[in-house]
Amino acid sequence: MTFRDDVRRGITILADDLTSAGDGAAPFRQAGHEARILLTTPASPPRRTVGVTAVDLGSRMLDEEAAASRTRRAADLFAGSEVLFKTVDSTLRGHVAAEVRAAWAGSRRRAVVMAPAFPAEGRVTVEGVQYVRGVPVHESDYARDPVHPVRWSDLTTLFPEAVLGRPDRATELPELVGNGDLIVCSATEDGDLDRLVAAVPCLDDVLWVGSPGLAAALARRCARAAGPGVSPPAPARRPLVVVGSTNPATRRQLAELHGSGDVQGVTVGIDPAPAVETLRGLTAPVLTLRTPGERHPPQTAQALARSQAAVVEALAEDHTVDALVVTGGETATTVLQPLGATGIDLIDEPEPGVVRGSLTGRLPLPVLIKAGGFGDDAMLLRLCHLIRHRPAPGEHA
Repeated sequence: MTFRDDVRRGITILADDLTSAGDGAAPFRQAGHEARILLTTPASPPRRTVGVTAVDLGSRMLDEEAAASRTRRAADLFAGSEVLFKTVDSTLRGHVAAEVRAAWAGSRRRAVVMAPAFPAEGRVTVEGVQYVRGVPVHESDYARDPVHPVRWSDLTTLFPEAVLGRPDRATELPELVGNGDLIVCSATEDGDLDRLVAAVPCLDDVLWVGSPGLAAALARRCARAAGPGVSPPAPARRPLVVVGSTNPATRRQLAELHGSGDVQGVTVGIDPAPAVETLRGLTAPVLTLRTPGERHPPQTAQALARSQAAVVEALAEDHTVDALVVTGGETATTVLQPLGATGIDLIDEPEPGVVRGSLTGRLPLPVLIKAGGFGDDAMLLRLCHLIRHRPAPGEHA
């Protein structure tokens, strides 16, 4: 299928945090669509648009009632979209059930097709149960998430009304959609997701719910002829790597980056001033700013996040740094808001779970944003190389 140019309001992605917005939009960018991430929900329905609009609802940081209310309002605003996609975390963190039900009500779509599998990262769904590299998510490290610990792996616990769908019985999907069901689909590989998407004749009958795996399957179905590419920004003189996630994978990546040499950094405290002063005096071509590695009570964690954001703002304002590499959706949102950013014009997805773009607003900085738990130990090292160098001929930009 080639996506039509006469879409009503393009493709809309409603995400509960910033990395989910980027992960949802990136496959469509790769499939030939223009894409922009909005850092807040617009106050009124958008004008007719072509392309992809991904909205960071920031709802994962809210309580369940407020998250559902914000999600329903956004779904109502974008109900006319040709494709309406509600992201959920592939490890089921966040207010999954409340937000999906709210989005369904606001969208007024006939049915929900939910497929949270992300096979490229070892996250699969089998008979309604979500696994991370073979472990049920409620028994994985995500059960110890400091903000949204995962309590259930079985999606039928979250959605008792759900009907289970299987890729080898994808031909049954049109009937289930016609019945107005909430359909939870198994998937263990990308081909399963492609079969599920292909089985639904009218994409706008459905509220699509999933993670980057389903977004990529929808993007493949909605692919359009490639337009002019977006050139990456000029190489950064001095990027700042901002780590707010306590995820063990991210902390290993940070240690690997520091072990490479030519990297200096500090741990932020409640008072941002010492970190600002120290970073201004460092000479390495790559700087890092991290929160303490141990977990803190919510009030302390929020104070540290605000302090980290103040440090980033000070260094960006005086041009000590000229690009950002940020890990974790909540960290990215907290850091970007004081910079006056209104959105991100998406360039590409250089690696799974990573989006590259340019900030829109007061300081149009180049930015790379990485989901907290994604990637191998060398990922931050590669991202710093990417943002500081032009690609060699034939190398991925």
